[in-house]
Amino acid sequence: MTIVEEENAPKRRAGIQSVEIGLNVLDALAGLGKPSALSAIVQRCGLSPSQTHRYLVSLIVAGMARQDAAGNYDLGPAALRLGLGALARTDVFQSADTAIATFVEESGRTVQMAALGPHGPTVVRWHVGSPPVVTSLSVGSMLPLLRSATGHVFLAFLAERETRDLVTKELAADKGLKPVDVEALRKRVRAAGGSSVDGTVIPGLRATAFPIFDLQSRPILSATMLSSESFEAARDRLAADKLRDVCLAISAQIGGKPPAD
Repeated sequence: MTIVEEENAPKRRAGIQSVEIGLNVLDALAGLGKPSALSAIVQRCGLSPSQTHRYLVSLIVAGMARQDAAGNYDLGPAALRLGLGALARTDVFQSADTAIATFVEESGRTVQMAALGPHGPTVVRWHVGSPPVVTSLSVGSMLPLLRSATGHVFLAFLAERETRDLVTKELAADKGLKPVDVEALRKRVRAAGGSSVDGTVIPGLRATAFPIFDLQSRPILSATMLSSESFEAARDRLAADKLRDVCLAISAQIGGKPPAD
């Protein structure tokens, strides 16, 4: 960096570096997701074993970490209180609305968000793109589990027992529905991380949906991008990849993550 570039570069706010390093060690410990040996924490945080150990000792004194009888380290009671306090201040809809609104502004795509209600996936938010998509769907509309991209997300990432009754009712109500291998559908959507359907709910409308996960890795919301046939499919794929990243970022912001399997 030249002197001119250095002068024009945004100034980093002064802080206490040791605090930043300690929090990095704490983040590494949290990211491991289970009681872990010193070596695993060292590998994740990038410090030497002796440095990592010293920071862990301080974190234990502060209650942010603890060490069990086997010598493994885990999060402590103060870290739990901190996490619960952050969760209590988290508004899932506000976080999702802000991120999805930005995505819609940048991509021009229309996105609806849905939650699973007692009668099936229900649209709870609607972000209009440019040009807008013409459809009969709106906030309050309910979508099928077996024929919609939105429904596929809840079907795939929720436990089978949570959607069993809805699937049974849907199959009984729609006699014209082709036989569906529900378990194969679940596996396919889980492997892909989302679902895309073309014209199965509204003719001429493409839909691509991704889950937003909560702390227990359950899909608390889905975000579904809607496109008409006039939208170029290749650009849709690029927008879908971006929406997947946005949903993962929202999940992380509210303390969620995809299921391990």
